[in-house]
Amino acid sequence: MSAIYKRELNAYFTSPIAYVVYAVAALFGGMFFMGTVLTPDTTDMTYVFLNMTSVVIILIPILTMRLFSEEKNKKTEQGLLTAPVNLFQIVMGKYLAAVTVYAIMLVLFVIYGIIISFFAAPSWITIISNIIGLLLFGMALISIGTFVSSLTESQIVAAIISIGVGLLISYMDSLASSVNVDFIKTILSAISFTTPYQNFAVGIIKLSDVVFFLSVPVLFNFLTVRVLERRRWN
Repeated sequence: MSAIYKRELNAYFTSPIAYVVYAVAALFGGMFFMGTVLTPDTTDMTYVFLNMTSVVIILIPILTMRLFSEEKNKKTEQGLLTAPVNLFQIVMGKYLAAVTVYAIMLVLFVIYGIIISFFAAPSWITIISNIIGLLLFGMALISIGTFVSSLTESQIVAAIISIGVGLLISYMDSLASSVNVDFIKTILSAISFTTPYQNFAVGIIKLSDVVFFLSVPVLFNFLTVRVLERRRWN
């Protein structure tokens, strides 16, 4: 798994992908920081993080679209599937490489907290809670993007579907509120990413929310392994 992890991590930084993601995150993060913290002269970074969730939904498909689609498109998938590594290790190597690139991006928000500390005392509990929430939020979306990438050889298609799924998830609460059937409303609310993230946003880290976000990678990485397993034997 470590060999695949290193190969994928190296691929991110020897191509423009990681740098584009970091540049876009810094651009929007800076705009949100200026507009919701510096201009109103406050130390509350909550709205910076809440606004960044929408940006993350767009950025993560850029990280995940190539993970398996590229292998399939370049006809290197069979070599990967027949390598002396089990499929779970292949999936986790690629998944963790994407998570690492994403996690590095979150250092940006620590820098914002340090900037605030030069002028006032920021709420580090809220900042750390939001960073943890945004990390878990991203890890869940990365697993979904990885799964989608395993279904198609087109990186563009993988990115568009992943963005669509991310946007759908983000509006799940709105959909739930517009449904009159109770059991459907309950299901839609249960799979919403917005509700569990709200607690992180206000500085509350609940075990149930952590488990919810971690359960998504468990499910979708398992599904990705199953997709690859089926292709291995076809």
